[in-house]
Amino acid sequence: MHDYNNLFQAAIVDLDNANNLELIEKTRIKYFGKNGLINSQLKLLGKSSPEERREIGKRLNQFKSEFLDKLSKKKAIIEEQIIDLKLEKEMIDISLPSREYRYQETKIHPISFTINEISRILSNMGLSREDGPDIENDFYNFTALNIPENHPARQMHDTFYLDCDEQIRVLRTHTSPVQIRCMQKKITPIRIFSPGRTYRCDSDITHTPMFHQVEGLVIDKHVSFSNLKWFVEEFCKEFFEKYDLKLRFRPSYFPFTEPSAEVDINCQIESGKIHLGVGEEWMEILGCGMVHPNVFKKSDLENRNEISGFAFGMGVERLAMLKYGMPDLRHFFENNLKWLNNYGFSFLD
Repeated sequence: MHDYNNLFQAAIVDLDNANNLELIEKTRIKYFGKNGLINSQLKLLGKSSPEERREIGKRLNQFKSEFLDKLSKKKAIIEEQIIDLKLEKEMIDISLPSREYRYQETKIHPISFTINEISRILSNMGLSREDGPDIENDFYNFTALNIPENHPARQMHDTFYLDCDEQIRVLRTHTSPVQIRCMQKKITPIRIFSPGRTYRCDSDITHTPMFHQVEGLVIDKHVSFSNLKWFVEEFCKEFFEKYDLKLRFRPSYFPFTEPSAEVDINCQIESGKIHLGVGEEWMEILGCGMVHPNVFKKSDLENRNEISGFAFGMGVERLAMLKYGMPDLRHFFENNLKWLNNYGFSFLD
């Protein structure tokens, strides 16, 4: 056993003297490689008595564990020192101004600008802003909104599901869950709008996996579809700054509203450009409808038999593209400074 102790001490000394990753690896191979000194001793245990094998084997395995643990810690320290040295050599003085863009005016991103513009109009029309989480459970995103179990929106190819053990969680596919949370507070009347990010498994010239929506909800006694129609018309005139707009309400289907409608705006398309408020063509801009009775029921809203309400939802990027002539939805998320300088907005706008 005395020889083994000497071997252990020699291994520790060699490891202490190894001051770089290459020497550490050589030390490991020297003692614990396939033909290393300690592994070779383990192979000779077969010639020893059972009592010696148990004692020596236990001691060898204990030392092996201690040695490799020490080796791993020393290796981690050296790797961290290498990274620190590399960062020190590559350090950039971020206090220095950028040369290329030093004198360029800071611009507001079109999405931020459009959300602020929509928020201003809706606030002036008597709605207050409400926000909610991007990650929702199955109840708020689907069930409470009267979306049945077999609805296509619940499928994996349409919705981002998160790997959670406790319950089903998704990246919200719309901002409608905010409306359910407000209704659960059981305080009426309700007049809210909810801007935010939403997520769906889709990507092309008119769709991105992440996009922005603004949805609104008005609940009170004697709310009718004519109120909804007036509200949408006034909002569109104010947002597009065209007061002779023609709007078309087409019957549609949404699980959470009944009746439901999609709203089109009249336009004229020439040479790939869309001119709003003129012409006889139509472009869809938003969806809306009267809140479905099942939504009132699932949100457990009190006096639900005495009230009614309408809801609407619009895509922020789509409205921005139509109003400001932006051709491709994907450009909003490419972090292209030239594009932002062209389509961005001044803080004075």
